This record gives sequence, structure tokens and C-alpha cells, in this order.
Amino acid sequence: MLSTTDAIVLALQPHNDKAHLLHAYTRTGGRANYKVYGIGRKNTTGKYTPLAIVQLTIDEHSVRTAQLTYVPTTITTDPYKRAISLFISEVLYHVLRHPMSDEPMYEFITEAIRALDSTPADQVANFHLQFLADFAAKLGFAIPEDQISNHSTPTTRKARQEALRSLCSYFEEHVETWQTPRSLDILMEVFD
Repeated sequence: MLSTTDAIVLALQPHNDKAHLLHAYTRTGGRANYKVYGIGRKNTTGKYTPLAIVQLTIDEHSVRTAQLTYVPTTITTDPYKRAISLFISEVLYHVLRHPMSDEPMYEFITEAIRALDSTPADQVANFHLQFLADFAAKLGFAIPEDQISNHSTPTTRKARQEALRSLCSYFEEHVETWQTPRSLDILMEVFD
């Protein structure tokens, strides 16, 4: 039986010779994994870029069709935003593990994607820090008020790196499935 859902792409990984595994956060069912066949054909991989918002038609555990509903154009073309999007999608991949509907969380993430896409490139240096602080609050373990400004508005590269390390440590303390994102080192090098 076919069903349709809106989804946020978290990651796409090779599964075998014929299929890839799509990790997504869906509006109707939370975290879900689907097999995708035919990747590599013309114009298919762009649909599965991290943080792309797509409408999926699914049959049990595989994707029949995928249509982009929101293309974050500046995220795919700007190197700073691209680094931030890879980091955020990796954080979401490791933290959002439960297959249950959470409409407010889905809306929070889609709003963050649109905000990142629309923020001028010269103003995104602290975007990922603010996202982590807001995401922690959404998950129920908000950063204490006296520490929030230290984490979300650093003005130097060193302060930004320290804030990012601190936020990652905070998540590690509160999230059982936390893994330090592989994109963390890249992100720390991007912003001067």
C-alpha cells in the first residue's frame, strides 16, 4: 500500500549494488529509513541532498517517488552554509532516532532550514550555535539562561570554536545516542 509523507533528508548511504538507504525525518512518522533504487540516474541525487525537504511516496520500506518541495538553493551553493547544513543534518541523524510523529519538531527543523537558506552568507557564522541551543530546548534540556549568550553569539573564531565544543559536550551529556559529528572539524575550520 502506497502512502505519502513530507520528509527532511538527513543522509543517503549506499546499501548494496542496487539501492541506497535514505535516512529522513518525516512529518507523519518521525525518523524513518527507506531503500531508494535507481540513484545515479540523471537528476535523482539532488533530491536527497542533506536538509532537502521532499515529498515521498513510499511502499512499506522503499521510496517509489520523491519530489522536492523546498530546494534550499543557497545552502547547496554557499560553502559556509553547506558546511553548516552538513553539520546540522549529522546532528539530527544521530539525535532523532525514534519513529514517532512529532509535528512541532518537524516544523522547527523546516523553519531552521528556511532560515539558514534566507540568511545572508555574511551573517551565518553563529547559525549552527543558535540552532544547537534552540534544538536542545526543543528536546527538553535547554541550556541555562546564564550560559546561552556565551553559546550563541561569540564574535571571534576561538570563542566560536569553544562554544561549539561546549555545546557538543552538553549534547553528549544529555543524549544517549550522541556521536561527535564527523563534520565538526570542517565546521570549526570554515569560520574565521
